[in-house]
Amino acid sequence: MNEDAPGMRPRQDNRGPASPPPAPDPGFADDIIVSLRFFSRLPTGDHPYTAPNLDRMAMSLPFASLVIGFGPALLMMLCAWAGMPSYFAATLGVAAMLVATGAMADDALADAADGLFGGASIERRLEIMKDSRHGTYGVGALGLYLLLRVTAIGAVAAYNPLAAAGIWLAATVLGRSGSLWLSVALPNAREGGASAAAGRVGRRRFAIGAAFAALLALILAAPFTSLVAVVLALVAAGLVASTWVWGCRQLIGGQTGDLIGALGALIEVAVLAVLLVFA
Repeated sequence: MNEDAPGMRPRQDNRGPASPPPAPDPGFADDIIVSLRFFSRLPTGDHPYTAPNLDRMAMSLPFASLVIGFGPALLMMLCAWAGMPSYFAATLGVAAMLVATGAMADDALADAADGLFGGASIERRLEIMKDSRHGTYGVGALGLYLLLRVTAIGAVAAYNPLAAAGIWLAATVLGRSGSLWLSVALPNAREGGASAAAGRVGRRRFAIGAAFAALLALILAAPFTSLVAVVLALVAAGLVASTWVWGCRQLIGGQTGDLIGALGALIEVAVLAVLLVFA
């Protein structure tokens, strides 16, 4: 047989090497891992790296917040049940939270206080917030934030450590999820920074994440307070968020990662204040 005859030559494959199949879209569990990596220093194993995206993290953040706060809350409970003074146990719990989160919200609150109150123009405020050093306003805000958390948790832990843990976890879940409203409401104030790199949050995903956070807060705090207390805490969180958005719009004209983190800290304190009344 003549292989050179037309139609008899071996067919050549010019397609080249097969391309790898497309990577599957990240699932909800992947979003939780990304949230843990972005908002905490907790180990997450050798899961493949995924670039942080605030819009995707908005729905998983309430559950990631629960994971972040579980260890510090458990440590506080065990110390209180072991007979340690309640405020000492609360201090250890807050210290553990600082380690777990890398003091992310604490540092953001200090930077925001320095920038918002220490600068006379938008450019100067942004410059101050970018400076890693803390001034008088920042140190004052940081000290008050630590004291308010320790005294709130310690006061409840004195008679019911489990209630203190539930109330604290509810406040951190609402604070961290509620802080993302700033990303929904305002544009980025600068092109660089963690907030700009992670993108903005859409209203739909924020609403779903906020609903998850509210449900978790109800489960965690209502048994030790009441349904009315949780509803009022949600109202307080909304008022703080709205006021913060207004202030950031007036003073900065947008939002940054520091301003988002600071809002989380302020919402946490507001929720603690309301729930303490009913605890």
